Amino acid sequence: MDELALNILDIAYNSIRAQASQIDIRIIDSIQKNIVDIEITDNGQGMTKEEVDKVIDPFFTTRTTRKVGLGIPLFKQSAELTGGYLSIHSQKNQGTKVKTRFIKNHIDTPIMGNIIETIMTLIQADENIDYVFEYETDNIHFIMNTQDIKSILEEVKITEPEVIVWLKDYMKEGLSQ
Repeated sequence: MDELALNILDIAYNSIRAQASQIDIRIIDSIQKNIVDIEITDNGQGMTKEEVDKVIDPFFTTRTTRKVGLGIPLFKQSAELTGGYLSIHSQKNQGTKVKTRFIKNHIDTPIMGNIIETIMTLIQADENIDYVFEYETDNIHFIMNTQDIKSILEEVKITEPEVIVWLKDYMKEGLSQ
């Protein structure tokens, strides 16, 4: 995938398939540190060590609709091409953490892409899943917690069109400061 946001979407969908009710997405995008760190943590079903080892194999997938799983192996290869890494820590019935590092100024580092649309797609995928989205650069530190937003909304669903428009604007403003 040519955009990091699409890789994040793919990993988060893995969390959704693992029945996570909480998914945290943390991004550090720093020119000063010359890194793009991405961490996706969930409280889903988790995996055994053997399953984690298989997940980085492009010829292994838990999905029944296709015979290969390229998302994580390609994300790992992409990170490693820049001098970075991908690591997966998981425990059965405890959840999973996928952490990647890209060297920011490396020619092979993909662009971030439309992270706002990625987060909005995830929120709209299942309103019962809570997300903490954190984005940090050298100049900003933005955090959005859907659980907090849901408590303010009370009876109004987070997936209502007016709320979605507001969330997009909120994120645009928070990420542009």
